[in-house]
Amino acid sequence: MKETEIRGMVADVKEGKLSRRDFVNRMLAVGVTAPMSWHILDFHGVAQAQSLPRYTPTKAGGGGPLKILLWQAPTLLNPHFAIGTKDQEASRVFYEPLAGWDTDGNLVPILAAEIPSREKGTVSADGLSVTWKLKAGVKWHDGKPLTADDLIFTWQYAGDPATAATTIGTYQNIKVEKVDDLTVKITFPQPTPFWADAYVGAAGMVLPKHVFEQFKGAASRDAPANLKPVGTGPYKFVDFKPGDMLRGERNTEYHIANQPFFDTLEVKGGGDAVSAARAVIQTGEFDYAWNMQVEDEILLRMERGGRGKAIPVASGNIEFIMLNVTDPWTEVDGERSSVKTKHPTLTDPAVRQAINLLIDRDSVEKFIYGRGGKATANFVNAPAKFTSPNMKYEFNVDKANKILDDAGWVRGSDGIRAKDGKKLKFVYQTSINAPRQKTQAIIKQAAQRAGIDLELKSVTASVFFSSDVANPDTYSKFYCDMQMYTTTMLQPDPERFLLQLVSWEIANKENKWQGRNITRFTSKEADDAFKEAQNSLDPARRAALFIRMNDIFCSENILLPVLARTRMAASSNRLTPTLSGWDLDLWLLNAWFRPS
Repeated sequence: MKETEIRGMVADVKEGKLSRRDFVNRMLAVGVTAPMSWHILDFHGVAQAQSLPRYTPTKAGGGGPLKILLWQAPTLLNPHFAIGTKDQEASRVFYEPLAGWDTDGNLVPILAAEIPSREKGTVSADGLSVTWKLKAGVKWHDGKPLTADDLIFTWQYAGDPATAATTIGTYQNIKVEKVDDLTVKITFPQPTPFWADAYVGAAGMVLPKHVFEQFKGAASRDAPANLKPVGTGPYKFVDFKPGDMLRGERNTEYHIANQPFFDTLEVKGGGDAVSAARAVIQTGEFDYAWNMQVEDEILLRMERGGRGKAIPVASGNIEFIMLNVTDPWTEVDGERSSVKTKHPTLTDPAVRQAINLLIDRDSVEKFIYGRGGKATANFVNAPAKFTSPNMKYEFNVDKANKILDDAGWVRGSDGIRAKDGKKLKFVYQTSINAPRQKTQAIIKQAAQRAGIDLELKSVTASVFFSSDVANPDTYSKFYCDMQMYTTTMLQPDPERFLLQLVSWEIANKENKWQGRNITRFTSKEADDAFKEAQNSLDPARRAALFIRMNDIFCSENILLPVLARTRMAASSNRLTPTLSGWDLDLWLLNAWFRPS
C-alpha cells in the first residue's frame, strides 16, 4: 500500500468517514499488524473518540428498510442443513446461538445470560463439562418461550445421523442435560479444551422444539420451517423465494432492548459479485453486500466518489483447490466419487505435486485479489499459533515437467502427457465469479506448458453451493477431478474447521453429501491427531497437532491452498454494520444502524 493511500485513510478516520477498527482491518489485509496500525493513528493524532458514532439507541425501529445483497443466493433457511455460507447467513437473520464471536475472537452472549467460565464454576476444571444459562424472557417468533428443552432438542436433532445435519460433528459426541428451564449442562466424553462449539456461532443456532419435533431424523427434509423459519432473532419471517428474495420484519418483542434499528429487511439473492458491489458502492441501491470476491482494482475504482466502500476484515478463510483421489466418472451404488473407487491418475503423488507447482499464487494475489487475499501454502492461516511454519509454495513449470518426466508421464503427439493409456486430462470446476475464472485461466495456461489439459467448468454459485441433494453440480458431490472455492473458518479456533480432514466426515450418499470431508482423502495420522487435539488441555500440544493435520493434507497435495482470504464486504457510507472475521457477517444484525 502506498503512503498516499495510508494518509488518505487516516484523513477519512479524522473526518469520521472511516472507523479506527475499519482502518486496522484494511491495514491487516495488506500485512500491517494491528499494533502498528494503532501506532500510525496515534502518531497522526487520531483519538479513539473520533471514530464513527457509537450506537446508543433509545428505542427500537425507525430505521426504515435495510437492503442486503447475497449474490450467492440462499436456497434454504435451516442452519443445520446449510452447506454453503450463504444459507448460514440467511438462516442467521432468524435463528440465534447462545453466543457469537466478535472481531477480536471474544465470546459475546446472545441467547445466553452470560459466558461460562472457570471463575463462575460453569466450566469444569477437568474440561469435562460446561454449563450454559439462558437469558430469561426470550420468545420464539410465534410467542412460545425459549427454554432448555429447545437446546436439548437441537442437540438430539443435529446429532442424529438420520437427520443428516451438516453440524453433526459438533453435536454427536456430547451429552446435554436439562438442569432447569433455563439451564443446560454439556458433558464431554473426554477433557475438551474447546468447549465453545455446540450452541455457539454458525453451528450453534438453536431450533424450536415445538416446530421441528415431528421432523427429526429421516423426516428432517419435510419440515415446512426449512423454508419458513420460526426463530428468536431481530427479524421475523415474511416471505422467501429460494434463489431470489428473502423478506423479514422487525421483531417487536426482541429480547435486546431498543433493537433492532431497521423496520424491515430485504435479502436479495442472485447476480454476481461485481454487480453487488456496484449496487452498494456506486449506486447506493442496496445498503450492504456480502462476500465481495471482486478484483481489487475494480473495488478501488468504485470507491472513488462512490456512495459506499469495501470493508476488509481479517479472517481465517481460505481460497483453495482440492484434488479428487476417488473416481468422479464411475458410479458405484448410486454415487460417483465413491470411496470405493480410486482416481485413475490423481492417485499418483507425482501428478498432484506437479499441479501444485503450476499455481502462480503471487500473480493471483497481485493482479486479482489485492486487499482480498494473501498467497499461502497453508490451509490454516489464523490465528498465528495454529499456522504451520513448514509449508512453502513455489511456482515452477520446469520443476513440474521434470517431476512428471521422472514419474513416466510422456507427452503424446497432442502435447498431453499419458501413462498406461491414461491421459492427464482433468475437469477443473468452480463457481461463476470473475476472479475465479481468471485464476482458472492462469492455472490452465501453466498446466498446458507441463502437458496437462484442464477443462474449465464454471457453475452458477447458487447451484455450486446448494444443499440440493438431487443436483450433481454441487461442490459437496465433487463430481469432477479438481475444484476451487473458499471455505470459511467461523471460529477463532481451527477444531471445527478441521473436521474437513477427518475420515468420519466424508461426504457421501448415506449422509446426503452433508459430510464436511469433501476430498474423500483420509489419513489415520490426521484422524489420530484430531482426536488427541480434541482432548488435549495443553495449548502448545494442541496447536502442534492441528499444524500436523494441515501439513499432512498440504504435503500430500490433496489441498492446494491459494490465498488466505481477507473477508471483503461492501457497505453504504451511511451504514454501520458490526462485523467479525470469526463469525457470520450477519452475526450481530440486531446492532446494525444508520447514523443520523
